[in-house]
Amino acid sequence: MNGWRWILAKGHRHPFISSAVIFLLFIVACLQWLPLPSSLTHAAYARMLLARDGSLLGASIAQDQQWRFAPAEYLPEKYKKSLLLFEDQYFYSHPGINPLSIMRAAGGNFSAGKVTSGGSTLTMQLARLLRQGDAQQQNKKMPARNVASKLVEAFIALQLEWRFNKDELLIHYASHAPFGGNIVGLRAAAWRYFGRAPENLSWAESALLAVLPNSPALIHPGRQRDLLQQKRDRLLKRMHAKQYFSDLDLQLALLEPLPERPQQLPQLAPHLLATLKKQYPDEWILHSSIDPFIQRTVQQITSRHSARLANEGVNNIALVLIDHERMETLAYIGNESWQQQERYAPRVDIVQRPRSTGSILKPLLYGLMLQEGQLTPTRLVPDIPTQFGGYSPKNYDRSFRGAVPAQFALAHSLNVPAVRMLRDYGIGKFQQKLQAMGMSTLFRPADDYGLTLILGGAEGTLWELTGIYARLAASARDGDIKQHAPLLLLNQKTNPIKSAPIKPVLTQGAAWLTLQALIDVARPGNDNYWRDFSGSQTIAWKTGTSYGLRDAWAIGSNGRYTLGVWVGNADGEAASFISGQSSAAPILFDVFDALPTINWFAKPAHALKTISVCSDDGYLAGGQCAAVDSEIPRTSHFDQVTPFHRRIHLDGDEQFRVHGRCETVSNMKARDWFVLPPVQEFYWRQYHSEYTSLPPWRSDCVNNLLQTDEDQPIEFVYPNEESRIYIPMDLDGKRSRIILKAIHRNPAAQLYWHLNDEFLGATKVFHEREVALEPGIHTLLVIDKQGYRLERRFRVISQ
Repeated sequence: MNGWRWILAKGHRHPFISSAVIFLLFIVACLQWLPLPSSLTHAAYARMLLARDGSLLGASIAQDQQWRFAPAEYLPEKYKKSLLLFEDQYFYSHPGINPLSIMRAAGGNFSAGKVTSGGSTLTMQLARLLRQGDAQQQNKKMPARNVASKLVEAFIALQLEWRFNKDELLIHYASHAPFGGNIVGLRAAAWRYFGRAPENLSWAESALLAVLPNSPALIHPGRQRDLLQQKRDRLLKRMHAKQYFSDLDLQLALLEPLPERPQQLPQLAPHLLATLKKQYPDEWILHSSIDPFIQRTVQQITSRHSARLANEGVNNIALVLIDHERMETLAYIGNESWQQQERYAPRVDIVQRPRSTGSILKPLLYGLMLQEGQLTPTRLVPDIPTQFGGYSPKNYDRSFRGAVPAQFALAHSLNVPAVRMLRDYGIGKFQQKLQAMGMSTLFRPADDYGLTLILGGAEGTLWELTGIYARLAASARDGDIKQHAPLLLLNQKTNPIKSAPIKPVLTQGAAWLTLQALIDVARPGNDNYWRDFSGSQTIAWKTGTSYGLRDAWAIGSNGRYTLGVWVGNADGEAASFISGQSSAAPILFDVFDALPTINWFAKPAHALKTISVCSDDGYLAGGQCAAVDSEIPRTSHFDQVTPFHRRIHLDGDEQFRVHGRCETVSNMKARDWFVLPPVQEFYWRQYHSEYTSLPPWRSDCVNNLLQTDEDQPIEFVYPNEESRIYIPMDLDGKRSRIILKAIHRNPAAQLYWHLNDEFLGATKVFHEREVALEPGIHTLLVIDKQGYRLERRFRVISQ
């Protein structure tokens, strides 16, 4: 700096120095401010999808149809030494132009009588490549190879040297060099010719890629490939002479053949690549969390099942595997379509597409109700014919069990109990909880979904639902720590790129109890006997099948991994035999069998508490029943005392019920009796032969019986209190008839039916009446011989 000041101070006394200074300043300004070729920073790059170990999962070609990958951060030493020895031994010594090389090339060209060498440095070659790149981008003619062109390249080389260090220039050259056909850059050449990253190339492979840009056409069959091999071998011998490697390494390197043709790049996760390209449009290298070995294994399993499902009219499979300990995605099958036929939409990433959820949301409702004190695992939930408005849910087997423990209803995916539970919990409240869990597809008002929300009336993506189940498993395992959505991308240091934290909605206790209930879900086929085999692993899982047989789900977790599987048809076409149990579950268990066996979570005793509940209904005992211990979340405030155990009084022989108006107190015997409502009792008896109905009243106690609501032996099956009945018109133009139905606790009872004060008749055993009704409000009344009466008002809606 002091020298520059002296020159400027003395320049007016020495005109020659002053002119030199001005000239140098002009050159520096040109080098600093004149633009470089735009292709240096605006090249179109192909997209690379890397696995967690750096291997290539897939790539998509650049917009200009060139296989040009983004520049590497550094050059491997083998390639670097090969390149410098072959192209520019004095690269680190010259400023971008090597006068000795130019003079040597000029002398050689004069002696040969033709151009045999250009004397260009690597920096000048990079300048030429960049000018050619600009011409291609602008659809102009390529620059001519003459003296003027050389001068332009020399100036650009000086610019490049001024703005970049030597290592950066080498990287730029290696990223823009042609390697035959539409392969540009070292990274693309290494993967296309040798199927691996540049840092994993051998000496022979590195030498080949060093000499290939000098004559890129020679790589193709029939193009004097022997000349290319001679070039490579001469370079190998020169490197050996420089003692870069041993005699044995040279012998082995000379034996390596040239690649026959560019290899097809792997396509292990094409749908993931397409999805990430949209999410990260400015990222050329996508370093994913995918495990390549697991991805290949899962791909083989889904391919095998694709043939099985195609025979059943099911043509698409999607799958996501998450390590819920690290919350990273290990496998991603966006769409395994049958034989990749176009009619099955093979390019659609179904993992990210909303599909009808079927029953897959039931465990989340169960866990929320446990947590908020509305359930215990063994609390009975009604399983009886049910209508809410015009909606009448049915179980998969079209049968009813009267009442079932909540954990049984979940494990057997019973629809009627689930709908009644959602009615009790609240549709809007459940929707808000699902959104808080990460379900972004619930954008409609809660009333639009209605009670069908729990049975597939809403849509969700496999990506979000598997993530929710993964966080459920993480909560059960690690407690109430902040979580995040499953990761797909890692940064260059292989640390996860963290997404926004998500506060767990379910506490550890509720999550653990929910998974415990899902362990009891019956597995498909012989897998149902998994407990009998010592090598079997514990898996908590759930299936779902959408209305109309269009979507089948299976999502499950073991001690480390959460796996989500969807099968169906991308176009929404129904399949007659599709179900979560038979279609999706076999894939889920095959994948879990291929993964390492993982121990199940330890019970989080600190997150649970023990309460005393009735052994037969799961409500708080209150001293009225045989009690057992039950575990519930520590945060739960369950306070519901059993409504099904009644204190009754029997005569001395304990055969008949009596009361104080027909028997003295001293002759009565008090007993606690398990009594279900009449409709529940009717269906419960079919599955519980040990159930004992209430004893009948003694004959002298009937006439002066004081009726109470809890003694009511009659219950309507249809219509219920919330029924709004729509009666369609038949083909003949007449309104269809409906069937009114009731249950009496005494199977031998006779019921007398009245509709709108008009007597309809009497029924025995099967208490049903078929009637024709006009639109409007109607009043139904039934009476038994003992004087018990039950009245119901309901509305018929006109067409």
